[in-house]
Amino acid sequence: MTAVQTRALTRSYGSRKAKRQADVTALQGVDLTVEEGEVYGLLGPNGAGKTTLCRILSTVLIPTSGTARILGHDVVKEADQVKRSIGIVFGGDRGLYARLTARDNIRFWAALYGLHGGESRRRCDALLERMGLGERAGDRVDTLSRGMKQRLHLARGLIADPPVLILDEPTVGMDPVAAQDFRALVGELRSDGRTILLTTHDMAEAEAVCDRVSLVDHGRILATHAPSEIGALISRYERVDADRVPGHVAAELAGIAGVVSVKQADGHTTRVETEHSDATRLVLRRLVDAGVTGISTGRPSLQEVYLHVMGERGMAVTG
Repeated sequence: MTAVQTRALTRSYGSRKAKRQADVTALQGVDLTVEEGEVYGLLGPNGAGKTTLCRILSTVLIPTSGTARILGHDVVKEADQVKRSIGIVFGGDRGLYARLTARDNIRFWAALYGLHGGESRRRCDALLERMGLGERAGDRVDTLSRGMKQRLHLARGLIADPPVLILDEPTVGMDPVAAQDFRALVGELRSDGRTILLTTHDMAEAEAVCDRVSLVDHGRILATHAPSEIGALISRYERVDADRVPGHVAAELAGIAGVVSVKQADGHTTRVETEHSDATRLVLRRLVDAGVTGISTGRPSLQEVYLHVMGERGMAVTG
C-alpha cells in the first residue's frame, strides 16, 4: 500500500491585510507518492510550502482543492483513521511542557492516546531509553539541550507506535553532533519498517537519510530523484578548479559563452562553473595556454544542484 499520496493538492490563504489583495497560494497542484517503508525528503527553503503540506497530511489544515491520503485514508473524510496512523515531530520547542520532566511529558501524551497504568510506564520508559534519554527522564524539559528536546519530540511522535512519521525540520537549531545523532535515530526507525516523510532545507540531511528527495519551491515540486541522482538534473553543469589563475585570465574566462560563474573558492583557487561541455573545453584550453597547471574538473555537489535549480533563497549549506 502507498503510505502517503497527494493529487493536485492546493492550499491558498486569504490576505488579512487587504480584501482586494490576491490570495497567497502555499501549495500548487502537488502530486506526491511515498511508498511504505520509504524515507522521503522534501527539500526546500523556508516558505517553500513544506510545513503547509505536513499540516494538511496531519489533518491540521484542510486543502483548498485536491486530495491527500495516508495509508489509503483521506485526510479530510477519514481524519480519525489518519490521526491513528501518524506521528508528528516538529522542530523547535513546540509541543513540549518546559516545567514538566521528560518522563511526565511522554506520559501526558501517552494518556492522550489512551495508554495508562503499567502499559504506559513500560512504553514511555522504553522510548526514553531508545532515544538516549533514560538518564535524563526525571529532568525538567527546560534543562535539556536542543538535541535532547528533539529526541523527546521523537519519543512523543512514537508513543502510539504509528506506521507513518512526519518530521518537519526536525534538526533545526541543533549543533552538528546532535543533528548527526538524530539522523542515526531516523535510520533505526527506517529499519523498523516505518515510513518517514522528512522536510528540510539542509543538503547534508537529505543526502544522509533519504531514499528519494523532492525539490520544493513556491508550493511546487520541481523534481524528484534519489539524492545521488539529483545531480543529473543539471548534468550539463561542470566545475573547473584552477590554482593561481592570473586576474586577466579569470576575466577572459568569465566572457566565454556557457560560463555561468567565475569566483574565488579560496585564497589560491579559482572555480569556474559551466553549463555545457563545450564551454568546459574552452575554459581548459585557455587555462593551459596561460600556463596554469593545477587544474581539476568535477560535477556539482547536491548543494550546488540546489543552488542552480532554486537559487540561494533560504539556503542552508552544511558539511
